[in-house]
This record gives sequence, structure tokens and C-alpha cells, in this order.
Amino acid sequence: MVHVRSSRILLRPTDLERSRVFYRDVLGLAIYREFDTDTQRGTVFFLGGGFLELSGGCDRPPDPEAVQLWLQVPDAAAAHAELAARGATILREPRREPWGLIEMWIADPDGLRICVVEVPEDHPLRYRPWPDTREG
Repeated sequence: MVHVRSSRILLRPTDLERSRVFYRDVLGLAIYREFDTDTQRGTVFFLGGGFLELSGGCDRPPDPEAVQLWLQVPDAAAAHAELAARGATILREPRREPWGLIEMWIADPDGLRICVVEVPEDHPLRYRPWPDTREG
């Protein structure tokens, strides 16, 4: 098996600066690093356990059915209020799904769909089936 030390999603937006502003100022992602110095500079954002890199460009946006982001937050209602206040395009307000997650959908400037997810305390994703083996 390949030992993966880090992961990164690469996005090639149709308007690099517009997308950089969205992910930095609207979504509020912290910058991990930037590279190059001209108008095509790349920006790498912290994205939970991985990274999101915006660099280069593309003539057309990604297929919104083929590529989507899933971002887990501690409180979907608070995220909704904050993102709406910052001008995010809200595709659907938070609601509990039949599978138990609370999901809200937003879109980035190219229409890339982003699922903002809260995992409730009673959801199986919070259950750890292995025993606590820590000594103590």
C-alpha cells in the first residue's frame, strides 16, 4: 500500500482571483502557502485534514455533478448564518438528511457545489467501534 502523507485537491478556476477571494474571504479558509508572484500565483488553503490548491486556470468550470467538496463543520446553522452574511451563494439551507447528517449546499464562483456538513452527536460517524487501549 502507498503511504500517503498529505492530500490536496487541485482546482483550476475560470477566474483565479475571484475564486481566491471566495475561498479566503467568503468561505474563510486559512492560507497554508502561496507560490509565484504574478497574477497566476497559486494559493494553497488549509482544508481540514488536507489542502485545497487554486492555481492556473481553465476555460470552463468543472462539471458540478462530477466534482463536489465535502466540508465538515461543528455547527451547520452557525456556518449558514456566517456564509450568508459573507455573500455566499446558498443552494440549500441546512437540514437533517434521512441518513442523519445535517447538510447545507453552497456554490463557489464557478458553480462548484460544496456540501457543508454537521455530524450530530448521535450519528454513527462519531462512533468508534474499537476499544480504548490507552493505559491510564
